[in-house]
Amino acid sequence: MVRVMVVDDHPMWRDGVARDLAEAGYEVVATVGEGRQAVRVAGAVRPDVVVLDLRLPDLPGAVVAARLAEVEPAPRVLVLSASAEQDDVLAAVKAGASGYLVKSAGREEFVDAVRRTAEGDAVFTPGLAGLVLGEYRRLAAQDVQSDGPGDGPRLTDRETEVLRLVAKGLSYKQIADRLVLSHRTVQNHVQNTLRKLQLHNRVELVRYAIEQGLDAD
Repeated sequence: MVRVMVVDDHPMWRDGVARDLAEAGYEVVATVGEGRQAVRVAGAVRPDVVVLDLRLPDLPGAVVAARLAEVEPAPRVLVLSASAEQDDVLAAVKAGASGYLVKSAGREEFVDAVRRTAEGDAVFTPGLAGLVLGEYRRLAAQDVQSDGPGDGPRLTDRETEVLRLVAKGLSYKQIADRLVLSHRTVQNHVQNTLRKLQLHNRVELVRYAIEQGLDAD
């Protein structure tokens, strides 16, 4: 059972999200309303996924996401925010968030996003994934002194093929369908690649792939 912590300063919204998750079969291990509390509690209850609002009374959500990344073991962070502003999305992702969903998302879309986040997918409200990929491409273009792929760890042909599709923004299910593999096999390839490259999550993996030009046709 996937363990989830909900962080939002609005009690009614927080309780509603927790109820939806519990009804969908998730184990809601904590609900909190402040950022510092969220970091402390995450270290104690060890959630698999943290559903995080960006507007908290004590700390910006991006700061909370960055601090959650330092918790052992680090949970995956799915931002659930009323904002779809570019600065908010990019700040959250750069801080380590695995995905970003706006609060106007439907219940089924949200519940599925938590499942996919737990499985390691990068989940975004439609339109926001392209924004993040575009920013990574811009940063990669500026990084003219980046080491070439020949200087990095050696990946297998299959790992490189999966990495190329990750860079294009495909979900694990889409990659599995494209390569005629099981979802679990795709996850294993991604985990092996993360380990070899000493990266922490799929978002960092996408940026690495774009820096190496693997998103090009």
